[in-house]
Parts: sequence; C-alpha cells; structure tokens
Amino acid sequence: MTRVAAIDCGTNSVRLLVADVEAGTLTDVERRMEIVRLGQGVDRTGRLAPEALERTFAAMRGYAGLIERHGAGAVRVVATSATRDAANRQDFVAGVREIFGVEPEVVTGAEEAELSFVGATHDLVRLSPETGLPAPHGTRPPYLVFDIGGGSTEFVLGSTHMEAALSVDIGCVRLTERHLRGVAAPPPPEVVEAMAADIDDALDRVAEKVPVERALTLVGLAGSVTTVAAMVLDLPEYDTRRIHHSRIPANRAHDISRRLLEMTHDERAAISVMHPGRVDVIGAGALILDRVLQRYGFAEVVASERDILDGIVWSMVKVS
Repeated sequence: MTRVAAIDCGTNSVRLLVADVEAGTLTDVERRMEIVRLGQGVDRTGRLAPEALERTFAAMRGYAGLIERHGAGAVRVVATSATRDAANRQDFVAGVREIFGVEPEVVTGAEEAELSFVGATHDLVRLSPETGLPAPHGTRPPYLVFDIGGGSTEFVLGSTHMEAALSVDIGCVRLTERHLRGVAAPPPPEVVEAMAADIDDALDRVAEKVPVERALTLVGLAGSVTTVAAMVLDLPEYDTRRIHHSRIPANRAHDISRRLLEMTHDERAAISVMHPGRVDVIGAGALILDRVLQRYGFAEVVASERDILDGIVWSMVKVS
C-alpha cells in the first residue's frame, strides 16, 4: 500500500487529498477543500493579490499539518489557471516551497486536462464494457470530460486515455469578474447574454480542436457541476456519495442555471447545498454547464466527485 498527498491549487479553491493506493484502488484518508480565491483580480491585473496569497498559504499550512499527521510518503502540489496567468507567480512558488518543502508544479492547460481526465475516468475505464464489467449507470466511452474551474475550463476526449484536449479561459471566477463585477443581482438579461456569448466563443474553439461529436458520455467535474447535481437531487445537505455519478438532465441544468442567475445573493446563500465560497460565482459556473449541454447537444451529464486531485494521486503512484 502507498500513501500519498495531492494538493490542487486553483483559482477559487485549494484542495487536499491524502489517499492510500493498493491493487489499482484509491481510498480516501482525508479530502479537504477551502475557498481561498487565489485568482482574485488576476484577469484584470495579471498578478496574484497579496491578501489572496496569504489566504492560500494559511489553508496550505493547515494541510501541511494533516499530511504530517497521516504520514503521507510523498507530496505533489499542482497549481493551475490563476498561477499560470500571474506575473508574480514566483511569490506563490516560494511560499509553497517554504510550507511543504517541495516545488509546486504550475501545469499547462493540457497537463491539467489530462490529470482531470485520469481522475474522473479511472473507475469508469475499469468498469467499462471493454473490461467485461458493468459500467456505472450504463456510461460508455468515449468520454468528454470537462472541468469547470475558477479561471479556466478543461475539455478532454478519450476512452482509456486522453486523445484530444483544450483548456479555455472561461472559469466561474473569471467570468464573474469579467461580466458581473459591480452589477446588482440579479443581472439584467443583456449581461447574461454577453456572458453566454463569451462562453459560446470558447466552446466554438473547443469544437475546432476536440471532436466532441464522438463522445458517448459527458462527464462534468468540480463544484459548479456537483452543486447543480445536488440541487437536481433536492438534497437537504451536500452528500458526496449521492452526487457521485448522478445524472443532470439538460433541461434541469438549463432551469437551474436560469434560476440561479435570477436570484439575489441572499437567495443563493440560502440554498442548503451551497458552499458559502460559491455563492457569488455559481451563476457563471452553472451557465457554463448549461451552455456545454446545449451547444454540444447532450441530453445529460454525469457528475463526478473524482477529478484532478485523484489524477494527481494516480500520477504519483505511476512515477513512484
């Protein structure tokens, strides 16, 4: 058995997974998430704000204590969109090195996409018809996996491995800052239309690079997708086990996206499954989900709680 720790530092959140891997199975020891908004203002300034860095480092110091307590044998820290885009990313690198004693890896969009694909599909590939075992809820490859982050969204097509991928700058934080900053909630229709057009332009670029029409199963990752899934399930509280591999019909995603964008901040905050750190960005995230389903013609999306964190763990086991 191998015990390792993976850290994913994105634009909106920093997350930790300490896991045991044995005989091709990953078992969670500790999985944590904190909203730190590292990408605060990066789309506008091109720099990581000092207060955003300190929030991120504070969360990481707590994670370092958990990693030591659980006795993980190796640590890998992966940073994504906000850090890629920042002129002062060396400030981030130095802080991470001091906390964990390892160099953080500021991965490219393609590397981020591959890690997300591996994490999301590892169980699906093991259980797909190609192995002779039943797949969860009848899912079939090829899979189109998309991961809605704070700063970017990654799209990957593949069956047992990544075949085509593209990362585009339409994350929930980036779009919120671009279109909703200073706009009273609910935003006027023309603002929502401009945000949808921004998303559609990016989806057109994805379709030029990734043959989305080949996909038989659409798999959605990250908090925007899983929060909408929890709303579809009408859960009284967030329940990872119920959400994982649940399905979101396209018409429900459209209705929920519209409803979230029509709500006030307080109305969104009152939703039982809503993480406080997602209240101001969930409208943009849900709209990305809705546009993916509509533009690419999928009837539904499978929500996955397995994502880039799991992919980081699998990458560490292969290397070790």
